[in-house]
Amino acid sequence: MKRSLMWMGGLFIIQSKSTGGSIRLSIWSGVHRARPKEKGLPNHNWRLTFINKCYELCDTYPALLMVPYRTSDEDLRRVAAFRSRNRIPVLSWIHPENKTAIVRCSQPLVGMSGKRNKDDEKYLDAIRETNKQNSKLTIYDARPSVNAVANKATGGGYESDDAYHNAELSFLDIHNIHVMRESLKKVKDIVYPNVEESHWLSSLESTHWLEHIKLVLTGAIQVADKVSSGKSSVLVHCSDGWDRTAQLTSLAMLMLDSFYRSIEGFEILVQKEWISFGHKFASRIGHGDKNHADADRSPIFLQFIDCVWQMSKQFPTAFEFNERFLITILDHLYSCRFGTFLFNCESARERQKVPERTVSLWSMINNNKEKFKNPFYTKEINRVLYPVASMRHLELWVNYYIRWNPRIKQQQPNPVEQRYMELLALRDDYIKQLEELQLANSAKLSDPPTSPSQMMSHVQTHF
Repeated sequence: MKRSLMWMGGLFIIQSKSTGGSIRLSIWSGVHRARPKEKGLPNHNWRLTFINKCYELCDTYPALLMVPYRTSDEDLRRVAAFRSRNRIPVLSWIHPENKTAIVRCSQPLVGMSGKRNKDDEKYLDAIRETNKQNSKLTIYDARPSVNAVANKATGGGYESDDAYHNAELSFLDIHNIHVMRESLKKVKDIVYPNVEESHWLSSLESTHWLEHIKLVLTGAIQVADKVSSGKSSVLVHCSDGWDRTAQLTSLAMLMLDSFYRSIEGFEILVQKEWISFGHKFASRIGHGDKNHADADRSPIFLQFIDCVWQMSKQFPTAFEFNERFLITILDHLYSCRFGTFLFNCESARERQKVPERTVSLWSMINNNKEKFKNPFYTKEINRVLYPVASMRHLELWVNYYIRWNPRIKQQQPNPVEQRYMELLALRDDYIKQLEELQLANSAKLSDPPTSPSQMMSHVQTHF
């Protein structure tokens, strides 16, 4: 088996190719994807730290982390003691031009007594100062404010104005994993085994599923707009920083950065913001556990993919991948056929030797890319997407949620998309014929002269 270490999409990736040709990819770090014009990272504002290389600082974070340049590893240890699960604020994405950043973490351990930590306060100020143009750091707490206050009773909490003078705190009102689980159960009840046509709209409304989709999208739009405008760098967290936080950072990056709208880019986005940064796939999905009443189960990643689908409906030419790509990812989220979504964090995957013992889902997709391509895709480098997060513009993903209902006829492929793909294939055929003619003509020019009738015999066309 051959192995190589490469830098792809801002990630250190170990590529292993077996004798059978299958490719296994494991993300080594969840750091920012650098572009040539950015002159890469690390730089004079951000540095790469190896403090977590053995997962000693935080066992649910990746091994390599990008942190403010002027903070020492000792500073990071003191900050970790004040953040839930030791999940310190680290860089997820940086704007290529205005240098504002998206940073992610978990809640501070304030508690009922309103504890403060000078090291944490200085650290957030160091994040703000990575961009000298910003006088404030914007903190987006994904939770409803009442939940954030309630978390103080269990030792958690949020950043108060008294302690963090150069920060502005906003709550995004996204509900917790238990609310999302119950909402999806209601969706299941209205689509299987029967779809009741007479009360469909009221039944769908009663699930509140689309309301939750709206709130997640609205939060991500706020993050993206703040960073795109250059007004402020953004710090995002929920309670532990592995559910709602991942939704917000990855969706905001999808809106801001066209790279992540490609097939390869989206794979890296999922690998980085979800898999490397410790979304608890095993607990949320319940892999290998028959206890369906487990309170840790929740459709957080499904909700993220649903949000991506909603965006693709509003911007049909902005994404290289199609609906089939998204459904395939969700199917194998549950199938356990690949190692991609197994276990809760990177350290657990390394202990279980998942990269060596399993094949990545991305290998299968990348070997069959044509099946997953959007024929209407138009590559646009600097376009920021702002979806409309309004109930009037959101819809239930019928091709996913209702596809197994025996009474619902499977929808045929989009005839417009199908015809467009046929035309693309025809275009490729004509281009190939043209190249063959050009080669033949260049060969004829180097040969002795021939009669016009002989030259015309080589020209074949469907016209």
